[in-house]
Amino acid sequence: MEIKKYIGEIWKKFAKAKEKKKHGFEESKLEFLKKEMKKQYEKKDVLQNRKKKLREYLDKAGIEVKSERISKIFFNLAIAVNLIISAYLIYFYSTSLGITWGKVFTSMILLWIFVFVFILFLLWVMFYVIIDLKVFKRKIEIEDVLPDFLQLAASNIKAGMTVDKALWYAVRPRFGVLAKEIESVAKETMSGNDMKESLVKFSSKYDSVVLKRAVYMLIEGIDAGGEIGDLLDKIADNIKEQKIMVKEIGASVTTYTIFISFASIGAAPVLYSLSKALIVVIERLGSSLGSMSSTASSVGIPLSFSGTGITDFDFTVFSIVSIIISSTFSAMMISTIKKGNVKSGAKYIPIFIIVALSIYFISSKAIGSLMGTVF
Repeated sequence: MEIKKYIGEIWKKFAKAKEKKKHGFEESKLEFLKKEMKKQYEKKDVLQNRKKKLREYLDKAGIEVKSERISKIFFNLAIAVNLIISAYLIYFYSTSLGITWGKVFTSMILLWIFVFVFILFLLWVMFYVIIDLKVFKRKIEIEDVLPDFLQLAASNIKAGMTVDKALWYAVRPRFGVLAKEIESVAKETMSGNDMKESLVKFSSKYDSVVLKRAVYMLIEGIDAGGEIGDLLDKIADNIKEQKIMVKEIGASVTTYTIFISFASIGAAPVLYSLSKALIVVIERLGSSLGSMSSTASSVGIPLSFSGTGITDFDFTVFSIVSIIISSTFSAMMISTIKKGNVKSGAKYIPIFIIVALSIYFISSKAIGSLMGTVF
């Protein structure tokens, strides 16, 4: 009896341990599923936030395109570029090198893994740069016409209109981006939204201190119950004075901009072309003195002359890359000095590069022909 009782207790303990283990396994499985679902929800949230930010970014630039369509366009472009590169590599391998299909297949795999990702990344970077410049351009357009719009709105308020109607009737086609934004604010106000919230939403779309300050002062004036017309006139005068001050500061540093422009697109290309001509002359001298060194060594004179360590082509590539980099940074420096930001000088970058490279090639041709007649 005692043996049976002992065996029964052991069996009960074993059953409890088995049940506990099974329950623990089910709990761990449930926890794993919870973690996986949490990760999936987090990924969805990240994607939704990215789409939302991209949509807001496109709204700032005034582009009415769905973010999904842009992703598809870039994806198809990357595939098309990769297909063109793949076709060229297959043709080149098969006709010129005669490489086996195994190496071609390996090259295609590497191409579609790394080059495809790089092209897709490059397209997105270029897209964001273009959109960012477009947003900046819209901000500048708004700041340029903002004083005139505020003065018209002030005149309407002094004529007896309410603030929302004064803003609505101050819209003119020549105001461009600002006119569209004020129309959106007026529509939201007429549909029942608070005008202050609509104005704050409008000002937050653009990274403009001038616009945000004007909207903030307008809202403060409405809350305080003061003379809104006189307030808008003062805000407009203040913005105009600020613009005049910026222009005066830009005019006072004209000497620095002239010096930077001359150094980057004038002096540097000419010096690079002169250095290139000297390298060509040294190469010619080296080839002519090479025969003399062999003759001198045969006589017993230890004379040797070797060629230059850098070729004409290598220096040309170095010069072009250096000119492009220096011209880009020079345009950015001039924009920062005159305008106070880099984005204003983005349109000068291709002009600086084209002018500098043109001067380099022209001076290289002229100095090369001059050196050719002398040596």
